[in-house]
Amino acid sequence: MDHDLRVRLGLVITVGGFIIFLIGCHPNLIGMDISPMIGVVQIVVFLVGLLVICLGGYICVLALWKGYPLSIPADIGSRLIGTGYVIAFFSGFADVFGLGSHKPPNLPFFGPWQARGVIFGELVIAIGFFMLIPFFFHPPSSKQPEEENQERPITDSIS
Repeated sequence: MDHDLRVRLGLVITVGGFIIFLIGCHPNLIGMDISPMIGVVQIVVFLVGLLVICLGGYICVLALWKGYPLSIPADIGSRLIGTGYVIAFFSGFADVFGLGSHKPPNLPFFGPWQARGVIFGELVIAIGFFMLIPFFFHPPSSKQPEEENQERPITDSIS
């Protein structure tokens, strides 16, 4: 697939994920706010949106490498994106899994600690994307310039 097409596809997926994320965070944008609290469905929707943002962004930024192998920091960055999503996912579902402040059978509650965990996961994702960007990208050359291949004569000149 062409690199420009992959960048465009990644951007379209990312924007779609952002729209899903916004609907999950603010369901009143589409007239679906039926509860004063943030419920499980709302958590699922914004976490799915965050996942789609991560996938679209990964496709887009990976296309900037134009088929060349990733550098070590970029490889670490790609893993940080996944790690950040896992942090955000488990922070968002802490009460559902019984790890949060409202343990079952109480209703799950997305409180300030879960919000901090999701924000921390998003920061880790952002650091991962930053590391994945090819800032100083110099593609490996298959041939060396002609000057370097030729032997240079040694001259003993004392001037």
